Amino acid sequence: MDEEPERAKRWEGGYERTWEVLKEDESGSLKATVEELLFQSKRKRVVESHGQVRLGMMRHLFVVIDCSRSMEDQDLKPNRLTSTLKLMEAFVDEYFDQNPISQVGIITTKNKRAEKLTELTGNPKKHIAALKKTVDTACAGEPSLFNSLNLAIQTLKHMPGHTSREILIILSSLTTCDPANIYELIKTLKSLKMRVSVIGLSAEVRVCTVLTRETGGSYHVILDESHFKELLMLHVKPPPASSSSECSLIRMGFPQHTVASLTDQDAKPSFSMSHLDSSGGPGLSLGGYYCPQCHAKYTELPVECKVCGLTLVSAPHLARSFHHLFPLEPFIEIPVEEIQVNRFCQACQGELKDKSAFSCTSCHSVVCVECDLFIHDSLHCCPCCIHSQSVP
Repeated sequence: MDEEPERAKRWEGGYERTWEVLKEDESGSLKATVEELLFQSKRKRVVESHGQVRLGMMRHLFVVIDCSRSMEDQDLKPNRLTSTLKLMEAFVDEYFDQNPISQVGIITTKNKRAEKLTELTGNPKKHIAALKKTVDTACAGEPSLFNSLNLAIQTLKHMPGHTSREILIILSSLTTCDPANIYELIKTLKSLKMRVSVIGLSAEVRVCTVLTRETGGSYHVILDESHFKELLMLHVKPPPASSSSECSLIRMGFPQHTVASLTDQDAKPSFSMSHLDSSGGPGLSLGGYYCPQCHAKYTELPVECKVCGLTLVSAPHLARSFHHLFPLEPFIEIPVEEIQVNRFCQACQGELKDKSAFSCTSCHSVVCVECDLFIHDSLHCCPCCIHSQSVP
């Protein structure tokens, strides 16, 4: 057995007087303490960010969803499966918003088997439609970590070296039924540089601890539904790019959406190459994206051309992924009392009501905590810096 790293369990430590955190002010109110706790929770995400660490732009992620009997438990309302699938829909939307040239695939596991719900693709609509259909599925039997990981490996091992290969497991059961030694599979995952993370819905399981530790992933157990959503959203941001990842020039095509005119006598409706894998979706159409190299037709971007292998993206997709290479530096926290004049946020023009404000390291403009979060989570650039550069 592998030796556990030395870390004290919560119940092994000293007795925590959690109520001492709450302190009354002169009027006997707890409002100031509560506001301070809310302020710290808002700042937590920015503080925990990697700062100036280069992140992976192109990601291939498989999400494994446990559909075993334990997903019928009702500690999450109405049950674990419905709650998980609803949060997954929000996760897929947010993932593609932040990682437009990345891909996701979904695997479900129950009755000791694993099957692909969706293939690796960059189309969020396809994943959300599949997740909505899965709500009616019957939860049965035990999950199989081995079969799920093995199924993900078969696709991810063929992905190029300049992309990140990730697996996220949402595990409800405390047991797993595996046909072979899972510790041998963990060695394979490590050799293939695949990062496996686990979100547990019940309790900590030793095999998951070893799996995440060996592959460099994270392992968390949820406290409630809001904590579940918070843990899921942690996986939206790309992991730091490893020093061993390949640096290679990638050939890309930027096709324009073209639609043949109905008045054109030579225009003929045609199928898209994406219909080779699925029978669903729209049929014959006059328009689409045509690969600039082999002229194969596709209905959506980003996609890898099935004929010539060229990566097809749109220019906005690439531009929105660029901030991962050069993340915005965290702003410096300054007390509001030090600001002598104009105690207003220079981003939203609102009054600075918190104890602290945040100053940009480049243009030294001052913003409130809400704008600081928005700038680092969504905008990824300082609006005051852009405004000062645009003014002649």
